[in-house]
Amino acid sequence: MRTGHDLELVHVTKRYGDAVAVNDVSHLFRGGSYVCLLGPSGCGKSSTLRMIAGHEGVSAGSIVLHGAEVTHLPPARRGTAMMFQSYALFPHLSVRDNVAFSLRMKGVDKPARHRRAGELLELVDMARHADRLPSQLSGGQQQRVALARALVTDPQVLLLDEPLSALDPFLRVRMRAELKRLQRELGIGFIHVTHGQDEALALADEIVLMNDARIEQAGPAREIFNAPRTEFVARFMGGHNVIALPQGRFALRADDVRLAPEGAEAVVRAVEYQGGHVALTARMAGEQELLALIPEAAFFADPKHPGDAVRLAWDEGRLHRLHA
Repeated sequence: MRTGHDLELVHVTKRYGDAVAVNDVSHLFRGGSYVCLLGPSGCGKSSTLRMIAGHEGVSAGSIVLHGAEVTHLPPARRGTAMMFQSYALFPHLSVRDNVAFSLRMKGVDKPARHRRAGELLELVDMARHADRLPSQLSGGQQQRVALARALVTDPQVLLLDEPLSALDPFLRVRMRAELKRLQRELGIGFIHVTHGQDEALALADEIVLMNDARIEQAGPAREIFNAPRTEFVARFMGGHNVIALPQGRFALRADDVRLAPEGAEAVVRAVEYQGGHVALTARMAGEQELLALIPEAAFFADPKHPGDAVRLAWDEGRLHRLHA
């Protein structure tokens, strides 16, 4: 396992004409960690990744990898590698030659580049398909080949642009486990762009949540979910209610809200069965809506329906104060 190298963004800004895509972003990505850049469409996460890769120029600020500034270096000289959302495999080349392509461009002789490609294909469990063309592979297999091709140059940091978005839900979950295994085995930093909260929570050592061209909050996945700093973070991560009280605004996890004999009066607005629990949305006085995640067995022991009057309760200690 290699020791990862830190990557730092220092006051990085990206402008497209008058539009600001990334606004004065500074962040230290710890070497050897799996980081997910998370956020809604248009928040700046993909522009940030492309600047790190060198596929987009930086309007202001600098990018530093392992103590060396790489801001103006071409992609091939940065020590990073990027796996694109589309995989971008060459249709006329075999799996082996796709993986070895960048080594060929560097003048590495055929036996050496094929040997290295074989090692990477073993790593992603695709060695038996080395002679196939991309058109003969499934989507998940093409993704593994693209991953091997990105890793063949031995990067210090691997950049992944929504790598799971083209896969079906079942395969997406399988590939999450594969990506995490590979990252741990290689010991290098992975920076993974996604708009999926579940994906980020499952994969990330650190989540960097972006909103409106800035970092809204960054930290360990569990901290981002359990201790959102702002209303945006609480609502975007899901599973939270935002409650306005005289003392300020608070986040309350939906699984901390329960049906009880005594509590706040509310009227059921919607009921949705979600497997292990039931999502119940109810409206309280003042038009405040609360989401409660009720364990399946508890709900069906006394089921509720839209229009029913209920009482909702929670422990005051579970309220988490939000900043502006």
